[in-house]
Amino acid sequence: ASAACASRTINQVLADPSRYRDREVQLSGAVVDSYSLANRGAYRIDDGTGQLWVVSDRGVPRTSARITVRGTIRDGFNLGSLGDRINLPPAVGSGMVLMESSHTAKN
Repeated sequence: ASAACASRTINQVLADPSRYRDREVQLSGAVVDSYSLANRGAYRIDDGTGQLWVVSDRGVPRTSARITVRGTIRDGFNLGSLGDRINLPPAVGSGMVLMESSHTAKN
């Protein structure tokens, strides 16, 4: 199980989406964009190899924060009612996202 959640790069995930779809991964990077409403929202991380949107119901980190995030890769994610309340970029609701299970800030 620990190998399944080993740290990956965003490029690895984006280059082989079928391998990671519906699986838990761990990614690290800097938050480059962040949207929230009532402890729910989305943020985009950049690890130097690519960028990926993360959807969270545990609050979102501030822009420029360095984080490590764990979660499940989803493709073609539907934001449901949250998408009606937050003006998110279309890529969040139509592309590959990481559904966050936890994140921690790094020094």
